[in-house]
Amino acid sequence: MKNQKDSKLIIFVRHGQAENNTKKILAGRTPGIPLTEKGIAQAESSGEFIKSLNISKIYSSPVERAKTTADIISKHCNAEVVIDERLTELDMGKFTMMPYEEIFAMHGNVFLKFYDGNPAIKENNVETFAEVKERVGDIVNSVIEKHHNENIVLVTHMDPIKAILSIVLNLRPENLFELIIANASLTIIKNYDGKLSLTAINAMDPERYNHTF
Repeated sequence: MKNQKDSKLIIFVRHGQAENNTKKILAGRTPGIPLTEKGIAQAESSGEFIKSLNISKIYSSPVERAKTTADIISKHCNAEVVIDERLTELDMGKFTMMPYEEIFAMHGNVFLKFYDGNPAIKENNVETFAEVKERVGDIVNSVIEKHHNENIVLVTHMDPIKAILSIVLNLRPENLFELIIANASLTIIKNYDGKLSLTAINAMDPERYNHTF
């Protein structure tokens, strides 16, 4: 029988705070949106937090705010960063670069509709949550197969992280809507003999728990 030491970690990290977060805009995959100074500090803090976990490799979304976060974490962990499109941000379709308030005024609660699979999401050319779950599940399976004895970091965005939580915990749309994944926080999934379980969510420097996510 395998012992606890055979359990390996898949560590999802949301990118640090970026300009679209502070402006409450759905940036999607739009280039040229960097981390804020606070976001850079958050990524540095997460890198310090992660470095003791013996990371073998870091996979990252190609979007600038995630890639910058991954590069900062890489300095602390001394691990290579590999870009993987399966970790990218949602294609926001017609909602790209629209403020949250404007979208809600025009279409109602599109975030809940997204998690609920409402047809309005596809009608506006937004990637569906089912599609996000498929690609996130695919990279997790690939990581398990390729790095089954290693701890791996996946740097991505809020909804891909919610996708893995939905897969592992079978969360309802209402739960997913209410769940906030903090910038540069860790969501840790344990892989034990092919079975995934949640070990931590919104893990970060203790000082950050005293502030708004």
